[in-house]
Amino acid sequence: MSDRTTTAQEAKRMVGNGALSGAVIAVAGAGGPAGRATLLRLAEAGATVVGADNDPERLAEAVDAASYASGGATVTGEPVDLLDLESTRDWAAHIEKDFGRVDGLVHLVGGWRGSETFIKSSLDDWDFLELLLIRTVQHTSLAFFEGLQRSERGRYLLISAAGATKPTAGNASYAAAKAAAEAWTLALADAFRKAGGADGPTSAAAILVVKALVHEAMRAERPNAKFAGFTDVKDLAEAIAGVWDKPAAEVNGNRLWLTEKP
Repeated sequence: MSDRTTTAQEAKRMVGNGALSGAVIAVAGAGGPAGRATLLRLAEAGATVVGADNDPERLAEAVDAASYASGGATVTGEPVDLLDLESTRDWAAHIEKDFGRVDGLVHLVGGWRGSETFIKSSLDDWDFLELLLIRTVQHTSLAFFEGLQRSERGRYLLISAAGATKPTAGNASYAAAKAAAEAWTLALADAFRKAGGADGPTSAAAILVVKALVHEAMRAERPNAKFAGFTDVKDLAEAIAGVWDKPAAEVNGNRLWLTEKP
């Protein structure tokens, strides 16, 4: 029996008893390296994971890889236009219909554009980033709010960048878009707080902050690069899964730093 087969069988036995056993978690932007790592880690923790991406082929590869590596956990995916509010609401609704609940939305939709100097900033970059980094946060939060509030452990997690706190001249559009996405997420957190009343929130919205992300392919392409301060996508996935270990009141409305504060 190969080591790979043994590992898969061990993972399959562990899935049913994982820390997130019974949870149903949606991952937006699941086809990229961070999405792949997150699908796998959540599946290993016992969750049913539902991914979405605008690239059907990339999404299918990510879902298949996570399902196999986790030993046959329930990992599904479908292309969803997160720039369309009704499509996003339909996605949220049928997750609850198909699985009976929704306990999380992890927002991994990303994109970057910058310039050499502040004066060379292009407002076309802003138009691009506003859609990817802000509009998708607005749509997913609005679509999933009620379902997450119905959950006893609902979590909405935004992955943000340290640049939102300390913008640089060449990253004006990117930093502003990330800052706006953070503000929207904090407003969502306030909604969860108010919905919880005197007993405190049962669901939470939180922001995980990185400097930048790195993965195996990046290291292979640049073997001499140090990637100082970068967060490996596997470490990000571990931090994402760990948010469910903490009480909602402890994480709601907070920035969870995975890099040094600027």
